[in-house]
Amino acid sequence: MQTQELYVGIDVSKNTLDVDSVPVSHRAQYSNDADGHRDLAARLVQLQPQWIVLEATGGLETELVSVLATAGLPVAVINPRQARQFASATGVLAKTDQVDAMVLAHFGRAVRPALRPVKDSELRELEEVLTRRRQLVEMLTAEKNRRQQASSKMAKEIDEHIKWLKARIKGTEGEMGRAIKQSPIWHAKADLLLSIPGVGAITAATVIAELPELGTLNRREVSALVGVCPYNRDSGRQRGKRRIFGGRACVRTVLYMAALAAIRAKGTIAATYEHLLAAGKLKKVAIVACMRKLLVTMNAIVRDNKPWQTNG
Repeated sequence: MQTQELYVGIDVSKNTLDVDSVPVSHRAQYSNDADGHRDLAARLVQLQPQWIVLEATGGLETELVSVLATAGLPVAVINPRQARQFASATGVLAKTDQVDAMVLAHFGRAVRPALRPVKDSELRELEEVLTRRRQLVEMLTAEKNRRQQASSKMAKEIDEHIKWLKARIKGTEGEMGRAIKQSPIWHAKADLLLSIPGVGAITAATVIAELPELGTLNRREVSALVGVCPYNRDSGRQRGKRRIFGGRACVRTVLYMAALAAIRAKGTIAATYEHLLAAGKLKKVAIVACMRKLLVTMNAIVRDNKPWQTNG
């Protein structure tokens, strides 16, 4: 007798993990710590679900995802907005941890989102350094904005903090560089990416840590994964503007800066940009197209293991 496929949803909070599944309910709650992760992974190995779905919760889910993926379990991490839109579309208006877990299980059954490849400890450490650098840059920007309105006494204090933030940002960049050099695989991938005009060390490190699928997907798949693939907004006779949304915002951010650098470099990306402007496209539309072209180029270079010079 053939068994039914099981889909599991896990709602992650700071202290607890609420679990449920469909079509057969296995409702339970575990602690969000090493013991809870171990017990939950052991239970899920017994159940052998077809899909396990969690929301991205700002890092609270990272350790659990690693434990589950290491155990060979099929894990997908989705944007919380997707889950809420799915709940609204299916008439689920209540919001509790157990309800959210059930919604995630139904989402997995209906949508079957992309599974998240396991990240080893070194890759997760690099991701943490990148995250910390982004936080420091945001703090630096905020302090610079406050500096403009501060009194002379407060400006001196802010200047000291700005100096410290710049030193810490430089320190995180050094940590990223050392981590990449210590890994032959990362070093080789970074060399390939750095051969592309406009791609710098931060972009390369971010892509290595946040987009491990690079080189394994086709151009449409990788564009959709990052969120630079425009989608139609048409209904009946109405024709709306195509827009990008979703995807991995951190990768999209560094792609934006890399695309601007590539445009200034006056190479292939710059030619694409000028061609689109000449065709009447808005500047922001042309930049997004350059981001997509740059990402597709990076994907092809990593896939073929050939640097930019031999590709074009």
